[in-house]
Amino acid sequence: MSDQGLEQGDAVAARLREELARRRMSRQALADMARISLSTLEKALSGSRPFTLATIVRIEEVLGAPLRPTGPPAGGRDLAPESMGAYSRAAVHWIEQDYVTLRASFGTPGAVIAYRTRIAWDEKAGHLGFAESDRADGAFAQSGHVSMPNLSGHIYLATNESGQHRLIILGRPTRDGHMFGLLTTLQVGAGSQLVPVACPVAFVPQAQLAGLAMGVTGMGDPMFDACKAILDRALQDDFCRWRQ
Repeated sequence: MSDQGLEQGDAVAARLREELARRRMSRQALADMARISLSTLEKALSGSRPFTLATIVRIEEVLGAPLRPTGPPAGGRDLAPESMGAYSRAAVHWIEQDYVTLRASFGTPGAVIAYRTRIAWDEKAGHLGFAESDRADGAFAQSGHVSMPNLSGHIYLATNESGQHRLIILGRPTRDGHMFGLLTTLQVGAGSQLVPVACPVAFVPQAQLAGLAMGVTGMGDPMFDACKAILDRALQDDFCRWRQ
């Protein structure tokens, strides 16, 4: 038997001993009700013979309680919830990496904002998450979950902070690994007023823009033309559309 099988057998035995003690039930009584021999039960509890699936099922029916683990494995959950697209970890491994995020500057006309976004599996939560860093306005860095439903074929990066939402919708990556779409968020307006704002956005694998300084990139900067050309593809290649 494999190490994993032995561990599961030990867990079942420990759970069964606990149930017997809690119910003050004898092993003989359990064996009789489950229609198994006392010898079979004793050997399984001592670890000298593994529990068969049929034996476990019979005992569970008698006790009315599960003996086998029903939750996620100790290593974490590998299937995202249905509300995020029910994707498996193995199926979305390709998206896990660091990206340079490019979008239009809200404060400097014509300039491009660059910052980092990491997309990675959240072991505890059991789904993809994202986190932004190296933003010029670090206080507004976002983090949240990633939805990837098969129905639309798009990728959704959503932030929800006390009911306040920010959303990025991206298309599937191109051959060079770029992802394009739209960002919707809130911009500081007059005084303390927040105004809804949207703009095209591009995600580029970090290694492809290794020499780019994060922050505001404007005309005259060495990599401005390259960043602007990438960002312009969002509309030019119909990854997203403006409508008025």
